[in-house]
This record gives sequence, C-alpha cells and structure tokens, in this order.
Amino acid sequence: MLNPSDNTSLPVTPLHIAIIMDGNGRWANKRGLPRAAGHQAGFKVARSIVEAVGKRQHKALTLFAFSSENWRRPPTEVRLLLELFMSALHSEVDKLMDNNVHMRFIGERSAFPDKLREQMNLAEQKTAANDGLKLAIAVNYGGRWDIVNAAKKLASSVQAGEMTVDDITEETFAQRVCLPDCGDPDILIRTGGDQRISNYLLWQLAYTELFIDEVLWPDFSEIELDRAIDSFASRERRFGRTGAQIGNGKSDA
Repeated sequence: MLNPSDNTSLPVTPLHIAIIMDGNGRWANKRGLPRAAGHQAGFKVARSIVEAVGKRQHKALTLFAFSSENWRRPPTEVRLLLELFMSALHSEVDKLMDNNVHMRFIGERSAFPDKLREQMNLAEQKTAANDGLKLAIAVNYGGRWDIVNAAKKLASSVQAGEMTVDDITEETFAQRVCLPDCGDPDILIRTGGDQRISNYLLWQLAYTELFIDEVLWPDFSEIELDRAIDSFASRERRFGRTGAQIGNGKSDA
C-alpha cells in the first residue's frame, strides 16, 4: 500500500489503473440499437484497452464489469451480460496467456451460475503463473461488500486468537480487502461523464486521482487512455502537504 507520507514512492506514471466502463447503454440508444449492441461494443473496447495497458507496461488494471447493484437491471439485460461474460472467458484466456496477463476476479461469486464460476476459476488457474499485467475484473462487486468482508476476516482472526484488536491497523485492514498485492489505484478513469465512484473500490480509492471522461465506453480508445495518463502525470499529489514540502518550490497549499 502506498505510504502517503513518503513522496519518493510516488509514480510519475500510474502503476495501477482502475476503470469504470460506463455508457454502453447510452451509446446503443443514441444509435437506435438494442442495449446488447452497446455491451458487445464495450467488450471489444475492453479487450483493446487491456492490450494497450499491457503494452505501456503499467503493472495493474482493474475493470468494473458488473456491480452488485447491476442485478437491479432488467432480467434480459442481466442474462445477456452473463452470457457475454461467459463467451469472453472462452475466447480471451488464450490471448491473455499469449500476452503474459495474470487475470483474477473480485466480488461475490456465489450468485453466479455454476458453469460461469467454473470458467472463472479455470481462467484464474490458467493465468496464475503469468508475471505480466495484473488484470482484475470486478464482478458482483461492491466497495461496501469489500470493506465488510475484510472486517469479518479481521473479526474471525481476533476470535481465533490469531491477533488482538490492537493489531487492527490500516495496514492489516488493507491486506484483507481485494487486491492487496496490486497497490491502491493511482488513477480512476470513469467514462460516460458521471461524476461518482458508484461503490467501487471504496477503501482503495482513498488517494486515487480521478479522471472523468465524457466519452462513452464503446468510443473509448488508446487516445483517451493517453489523455488520462497525461493528466495524471501533470498533477501534484500532495497527500495533505504543501507544494513546498514535496519539493516543487511552491509555498502555497
């Protein structure tokens, strides 16, 4: 986990990129197409962005594919999303292997059909030894679920006598939320223009830079990705300190 008191550890380019891929339905509606067409177009973009992030040698990429709130959508759309997810697992794992990508899934899997859970497990097992880009797909994921789940793990450890209440710190908590080995995201990119984080990585985003893009996800491209990365590089990450304290020569706050 990044230590905000140590500015020497701050990357000049994001090591961990998180993305909320929003706007598939609106993209389809604007074109008079069914929402399914937007999700299919969005999947193709996700594939290209995974490749682009890997080529740029960032360390980790986390994509918000299906939130715990998305079950509220029309049943036909939910079914289509799960079918698209299943199809993607069949078609993409070999490509991930070719590109040395380590894929995993974060979220509560119990609500998914058995076959889908099996495919998720197989994909994780097959790519587990890859040491390139760490790709996390958030499915049936919610930031509050993640925090509650971490709290339960800590409570179980205390109950079992493995640790005391005083052993619970930010560091021990951070080791029990999702993706402790990836470090917190350096930048969160949200497409579609909405200015909220939608219950995504609530613990992990504490000091993350935000980049809100008006572009709908199916229109997102490497050009937009580079805009976000350039924006990150131009920012001053102070973590509560002044500019002078982090060595930029400015005395203002």
